[in-house]
Amino acid sequence: MNYDFDKQINRRNSGSLKWDVADNELALWVADMDFETAPCIKDAICNRALHGIFGYSIVTDKWSDSYVNWWKKRHNLNIDKGALIFCTGIVPAISSCVRKLTTPAEKVLIQTPCYNIFFNSIVNNGRVPLESPLSFDGSSYSMDFERLEKDLSDPQVSLMILCNPQNPTGNIWNTDELRRVGELCRKYGVTVISDEIHCDIVRPGYGYVPFASVSETCAEISVSCLAPSKCFNIAGINSAAVMVPNPVLRHKVCRALNTDEVAEPNAFAVDATIAAFMEGEDWLNQLNDYLFNNRNFAEEFIAKEIPGFTVIKADSTYLLWVRLGTDSDGNEINADEFAEALRRETGLRVNGGCEYGRSGDNFIRINLACPRAVLTDALMRLKSYCA
Repeated sequence: MNYDFDKQINRRNSGSLKWDVADNELALWVADMDFETAPCIKDAICNRALHGIFGYSIVTDKWSDSYVNWWKKRHNLNIDKGALIFCTGIVPAISSCVRKLTTPAEKVLIQTPCYNIFFNSIVNNGRVPLESPLSFDGSSYSMDFERLEKDLSDPQVSLMILCNPQNPTGNIWNTDELRRVGELCRKYGVTVISDEIHCDIVRPGYGYVPFASVSETCAEISVSCLAPSKCFNIAGINSAAVMVPNPVLRHKVCRALNTDEVAEPNAFAVDATIAAFMEGEDWLNQLNDYLFNNRNFAEEFIAKEIPGFTVIKADSTYLLWVRLGTDSDGNEINADEFAEALRRETGLRVNGGCEYGRSGDNFIRINLACPRAVLTDALMRLKSYCA
């Protein structure tokens, strides 16, 4: 079956966070997609709705099986069903883990630029974010292991939040990189939360490496955050999981999630997840083809039409990370000021990079997960503003 990702769906006045914007504005900021989810998921939700009774729900064996089968087939990871815990979302899980696995005023290490909500999960819980910047050579990012070891050796650092694949840069970390992260964290007594929500949005022919699959060390010191929400566009269904191989660590995380009341599914969460992982693979494969054609189109457009901007090439996520360069006086363009002016003058809304850490001050993030016609409109607005 062929799926139509060119179909434009009006999301205004639908309660959408992303599209709660003015009539003239184009929303390419919040990281959800402007595509209908897979038909199998819609069918599962409709069938559940037709039942008509929406009482308290349980997490079924079929839910666990769907995770186990998906990660084994698609990512070559053997998951013990007993290591899985349902949660309502990856951000709630991360916040719960920050509260449970650290004490107030301790430091939580993040590799910047990184997903801005990591900062919220740290600061809102009275902990201190420690930015350990990735190495940037002007066109791509890599792990700066010398800096990472220095930062991990700080006795106040007890937790690291790893983004795998990385948001916003789109890096897919390889086995050697992840192994070194695990070894360093073991050496300095640091637990790793690996946010793997973007793992199924990858360039066709590529794959990601689950952190827990790399070594026994990586598995024993980590909490892996998994979900169908990003790749199947069902974030509003509130369905995710944490996978914790270490039974002692798993007990702590389980208590954290239950204490915070984020370990119980709503009436649709379980069925939607099962449908996604058991029946949605063909839809996802076609989605990735479309997304990475969008990425190629945007990269070529910006390279040709907007001199001075540099697109960071990536093999994961539907997020385009773009370096803005300098102004006429040779000063680096401030990303947040640029994004605000772009929105004000053209109606195009993107993310300014300052919110992703200090190393993002000269970057913007553009959401490519939209029909090609919408993306073309957005790029033309960007070009007109930069002319």
